[in-house]
Amino acid sequence: MWNTRLKALICVAAILSSLACGSSSSNSGRRGNANSDQQKPATAITVGKSESRDVASVIRATGSLTAQETSNVAPKTAGKIANILINAGQFVSQGAVIARVDDRDARLQLATAQAAVKQARAGVKQAEARLGLLDGRRFNASTVPEVRAADANYQQTLAELKQAEANEKRYRELTETGDVAMITYETYRIARDTARTRANAAKQNLDSAVNTAKQSNQAIVSAQANVESAQTQVADAQQAIVDTVIRAPFSGFVSSRPVAVGEYVSSASIVATILRTNPIKAQIQVPEADVPYIAVGRGVSFEVDAYKDRKFAGTVSAINPAVDPVSRSAIVEALIENNDNGLRTGMFVTAQINREGGGKGVFVPKTAVYNDQGTQSYRVFVIEEGLAKLRVIQLGTEEGDSYQVISGLDADQTVATSNLDQLYEGAKVAF
Repeated sequence: MWNTRLKALICVAAILSSLACGSSSSNSGRRGNANSDQQKPATAITVGKSESRDVASVIRATGSLTAQETSNVAPKTAGKIANILINAGQFVSQGAVIARVDDRDARLQLATAQAAVKQARAGVKQAEARLGLLDGRRFNASTVPEVRAADANYQQTLAELKQAEANEKRYRELTETGDVAMITYETYRIARDTARTRANAAKQNLDSAVNTAKQSNQAIVSAQANVESAQTQVADAQQAIVDTVIRAPFSGFVSSRPVAVGEYVSSASIVATILRTNPIKAQIQVPEADVPYIAVGRGVSFEVDAYKDRKFAGTVSAINPAVDPVSRSAIVEALIENNDNGLRTGMFVTAQINREGGGKGVFVPKTAVYNDQGTQSYRVFVIEEGLAKLRVIQLGTEEGDSYQVISGLDADQTVATSNLDQLYEGAKVAF
């Protein structure tokens, strides 16, 4: 019995002795690790400052991209397609030829019209020749040969009438004195009346010749009108030939080309669809509550899924005055420079539209932000008294070489900007 108790006491003593030794060894290890941390050299770093900046107030919305201008190009004249010079996806400049319609019928019409002009001009010359108006002379009825002849005859009859009247007067006076018989006077009186009748007839012939000359001159005017009409037909025929060439109304990309060579088209047929995509237009759905804070000319930033590492800038170009009663939103249009044609119509966009007002925000250099893949968080190291202090932050927008910090950091703090992967909470640093 005593032996049993003695063995139990010996075991207890051994356990207590073992625990004492372990505790002493553990305390010794902690002191050794502490001494090791104090002896570890400081990590060399560069530093920057967190700073406070003005932050614009923005309206976040979504939308899609569309062409600034869309043109369904149609021919001006009907006919068969003779040639097509473009394909879908091709860029065309304003005025470039995209297709041609067969112009053989138009050229035949032009030849016919040109022949009609020649014929009308010949008619003018013929009418002018009748009146002696060649070599650019002006119309004068008295120079027309028929008029000159009638006038000469009239002048002759006037002279004969004058002589007959003088004879009648003389013999009438002689009859009154009884020197000449009445029968002799009657002869001269009849001669006077005959001359008067002939003079009146000659005057009528002269007037008729003048009227005929004027009518002939009017025929020249009519012939000249025929020339002008024929020239108009020539111009129409020439325009018909021009209209067989189909040109791009503006510079842009061909999105479709639904016709082929040999196909008959009319003025209602679509030969090609051209899109103007520089600048490209974004149609953004903005809640009705935010519409009053948007104005034409305000800046807009865009992001698209196709280019996650890029941001695009634009300006508000139009605000739809109507609000959709179903979605309670209005369409706001913005224009974006698209020189490299990277943005395509139909792309989904996330937009931030600058609005009035704003506030302050904290920004740090991009090099101060460490993306910890293990914790899926963003971190910065604040430097205080030569030691690195870990801060988990929430990032906001990107602005140049800086990030906005939504939470986790104050302005005017010194932050490490290099060797972030070598730092930890409480690490010594040198800069």
